[in-house]
Amino acid sequence: MAFFNFLYHQYSFALTWYNRDMGKEIKNCQNCKKDFTIEPEDFDFYEKIKVPAPTWCPMCRFQRRAIFRNERKFFRNIDAHTGEPLLSLFPKEARFPIYQDIFWAGDGWDPFSYGQEFDRRRPFLAQIKELSRKVPRYRSSVVNMVRSDYCANASDLKDCYLMFNSNFTEDSAYGNGVDFSKYCFDNSHIQNSEKCYESFWLTKCYETHFSSLCDECVSVWFSKNCRGCTNCFGCVNLINQSYCFFNGQLSKENYQIKLRDLKLSSWIELQKIKKKVKNFWLKFPVRYLQGVQNHNVSGEYITHSKNVRNGYIIRSGEDIAYGQYGQVPTLRNCMDVTVFGKNTELLYECSVVGWDTSQAKFCWECWDGGIDLEYCMNSGKRANHLFGCIGVCSGEYAILNRRYSKEEFVHLRDEIKKHMDKVPYIDQKGRVYKYGEFFPPDFSPFSYNDTIASEHFPMSQEEIIKYGSTYYEIPKNKYEVTIRTENLPDNINDVPDSFIGEVIECGECKRAFRIIPDELQFLKQIGIPLPHYCIDCRHKSRIMQRNKNRLYARTCMCNKQNHFHEVKKCDVEFETSYSPDRPEIIYCEKCYQQEVY
Repeated sequence: MAFFNFLYHQYSFALTWYNRDMGKEIKNCQNCKKDFTIEPEDFDFYEKIKVPAPTWCPMCRFQRRAIFRNERKFFRNIDAHTGEPLLSLFPKEARFPIYQDIFWAGDGWDPFSYGQEFDRRRPFLAQIKELSRKVPRYRSSVVNMVRSDYCANASDLKDCYLMFNSNFTEDSAYGNGVDFSKYCFDNSHIQNSEKCYESFWLTKCYETHFSSLCDECVSVWFSKNCRGCTNCFGCVNLINQSYCFFNGQLSKENYQIKLRDLKLSSWIELQKIKKKVKNFWLKFPVRYLQGVQNHNVSGEYITHSKNVRNGYIIRSGEDIAYGQYGQVPTLRNCMDVTVFGKNTELLYECSVVGWDTSQAKFCWECWDGGIDLEYCMNSGKRANHLFGCIGVCSGEYAILNRRYSKEEFVHLRDEIKKHMDKVPYIDQKGRVYKYGEFFPPDFSPFSYNDTIASEHFPMSQEEIIKYGSTYYEIPKNKYEVTIRTENLPDNINDVPDSFIGEVIECGECKRAFRIIPDELQFLKQIGIPLPHYCIDCRHKSRIMQRNKNRLYARTCMCNKQNHFHEVKKCDVEFETSYSPDRPEIIYCEKCYQQEVY
């Protein structure tokens, strides 16, 4: 056995160097123990920003960064400045002080007062971890908010409620990834839209409800992959059509009669329609990659982008690789970044970094400006040239929150990088973190199941602990339920305005929730029945439409003889986020274009 192991390692060594000569390198991920390939263009980027090649594969790198993103969970905590209770993205178990966002961003405290000298006897990352337990953090990661106190991970919101990962939006509630929109409720990943409900991945839509992957649509219901459509219901793959009902053309009068006969204001009737629509959608082909106006891209949910490789939810990106959740333009020259946007460039191995930030490496929660940041948390804005700093938003040339002259900073930073290779941080699982690795999972203040990692890499409590993260179950709200879902009025027209005082028991998880006044007004205006599930269950159901960030090698399923392929069955191969066990009919780009356009 030892001899065969020797031969295997000799073969692996030879294969690595052979592929390196070909411009590639095959490495073994130190986390999942699977081989992965580093492409020539990856090496070009590493050389440009002066970092070593990664030791974790792309999927494990994404999972590690995702553990640092609590997108939409609030916890009860205490304001360390006033002593008053508050709701925060960070639980008490995070063990660092929490301030209100406005106070944290002001001059009422000094992050440099927490500065510490570099200790050459200890791993540098261990010193960052120690510092991160002392320096205060903001409550909810928001900027430029107007009457939107119960929102988080957001900017430039006005009169919004429980909106997360959203920007430049007004009069909206219960959404994530909602940008540049108005008067929208219960949506995920929509942009430049208005008066939309329970939809996913819309762009420039108006009054579009229960729909998915639609662009520039008006008064559209239960439709998928439609563009430029008006007054359509239950339609798939239509372009510039009007008064269509389940892809059948109707007159304006007949369409309005059909719509009226559906009784959309009834919860019971609405559930029947949802089931019918879902089955109808499966009869039509879908493009192997969801996106429009792209050039040279791979991944899923990519629009108006160029040269994007293995991207996921990217809008207006250019020269991006292994990036996820880049929803607010523009994004340029970034690799291995999760949650970024708005004039960002030259980012590498960062989680939640953007808003005019550039040249950042191995950073977490660095927003609203900042240049040349490495191994920093909650820093940036008017701060440049930082290494291993926490909460520094003004000033420059600092290491571990201690200021230096420019010459001292450069000299010590270079010394620390070499020290990180000689004295690396090693976590409890034996994973080694030299210079060039993002923060270890145990650095995250969040429980695994409270982060977006659980959406893409679901694991049991036992598996989470084994991985090296933590698990936490949020206690149920202790509210006295006044009405159960089975007793809700079936028709929105039968709901009185006084209903906003009711405490409803969720029909799924049994948690309590309420209907807010603006929501009830919206539902009555559109003619949609009361929701029977809490916002968390509605969110979970909505993003089930969203494919995960994982690609599979597949072949086009088109078998129509009138398409470009000479044989009956198309043989074009591609990578897609639709797994082989999915029921959808997957087409390559050419077959989809011939079918739809």
